Amino acid sequence: MKQKQISAADLQAFDDFTATHPIAVDLVYAQEKHRDNIFGCALYRAEAKLWGHQDIVALTLLAAEICQRDYGWILEIKDSLRPVEAQAAMQETAIVRANPHWMEEPRLLSPPGHGGHPRGMAIDLLPLTENGEEVDMGTRFDHLSEDRSNNPAARDYTAFSEDGAYNRMVVENRRKLTDAMLDAAAQNAMELLPLPQEWWDFRFYPAYTKGFLPIFDADLPEEMQMMVHGEGRKYP
Repeated sequence: MKQKQISAADLQAFDDFTATHPIAVDLVYAQEKHRDNIFGCALYRAEAKLWGHQDIVALTLLAAEICQRDYGWILEIKDSLRPVEAQAAMQETAIVRANPHWMEEPRLLSPPGHGGHPRGMAIDLLPLTENGEEVDMGTRFDHLSEDRSNNPAARDYTAFSEDGAYNRMVVENRRKLTDAMLDAAAQNAMELLPLPQEWWDFRFYPAYTKGFLPIFDADLPEEMQMMVHGEGRKYP
C-alpha cells in the first residue's frame, strides 16, 4: 500500500480556535517544568503551536461543543501532532530508558514514525470545568504506570479508591468524555479509537493512519516547526 503524504495545508493549530470554541491549549511538552511533563525536558519550542490533522481538529471542536452543552466543560488539548523527531527524543529520556516495558505491546509509547501522533491523527485532552478546574478523571494526564498489571489510567480501571461513590464518579466522567468524542466522530462520519491504555488519548484506527506517511518536523514550513533543530537543540 502506497502511503499518502500529509501536507502542511492538512494541519490546523488548535491555538487558532480558543477564542471561538470551548477549548484551551496546554502544550505540555513545550514546558520543561510543567507538572505533567514526565520526560523532564522541553521537547517543543516554547512558542510552538499545537497542530493536528484537520479531521481530528474538526471532530475535537465538535466534541468540545457537545461537552460544553451537556456538562459545562471545556476541553483542554495537551498534544496532537508529535513529529517523528519528538518521538525519537522521548526514547532518549531517562524515564523511558528506565521503563522499557512502555514500548512493549500494548504500548504506552510508540517508536518513531508509528501511531497516530506523528500524523496529527491522535489527540490527548482532558475536560475542565467552566471555572478552569480539571475534572477528576482518576489520574493526571500522562500517568504512565510502572506496573503493567495495575494501570489506573486504563479506560476500564475502576478501583481508584475504597470509596465506591468516588469510583463511580470517575468512571462516569471518563464515560462522558468518551461518549462526546465518539458522538463527534460519528457526526463527522469518522471512526475513532479511544485508546484502552490511556483515558486521555483518542485516535483514528491504525488501519487508516497507516495509509499516511509520518510527519518530520524538519519538513514542515519553518513557521510551523515545533522543535529546535541544529545546535540550538534543547531536548536530549
